[in-house]
Amino acid sequence: MELPLPLENMTTADKLRALEQIWEDLCRTAESIPSPAWHADVLHARENRVADGSSQFTDWTQAKQKIRDSAK
Repeated sequence: MELPLPLENMTTADKLRALEQIWEDLCRTAESIPSPAWHADVLHARENRVADGSSQFTDWTQAKQKIRDSAK
C-alpha cells in the first residue's frame, strides 16, 4: 500500500509528530513484528563478551555524556 504524504509541505515538527504516532502504533503490537535472525546472533555475542569480562554495561546517563563529550 502506498500512502502519499505531503512531506514537502510538512514542517519538521509535523514530521516528528507523524513518526511518533507511527512508533506508538507499532509498539502496541510489537510482539507481531519479527526480529531478524541476526539480532539474536548479535545479542548472544554481546552476552558472551559480558560473561567473559571483555565487555561491560555502561549506565545510560554516563553513555550519553560520553557521546556528548566525544562530539566536542
